[in-house]
Amino acid sequence: MPKMKSNRGAAKRFRTTGTGKLRRMRASKSHILTKKNRKRKRRLRSSTSAAKADVARVRRMLPGT
Repeated sequence: MPKMKSNRGAAKRFRTTGTGKLRRMRASKSHILTKKNRKRKRRLRSSTSAAKADVARVRRMLPGT
């Protein structure tokens, strides 16, 4: 049986931590940054964990994790 292919869109958006949790970057940091204040942009820099409701779905899209 051939290897499972991972969903490339999900692979670019989610990373697995050492303990097996899923991390993602926050949205709204790609354009129209002039009207967003410094504090907001600084908070958008940090990554956060994926929502519990989405974890099972994302793991199915990333068979290697």
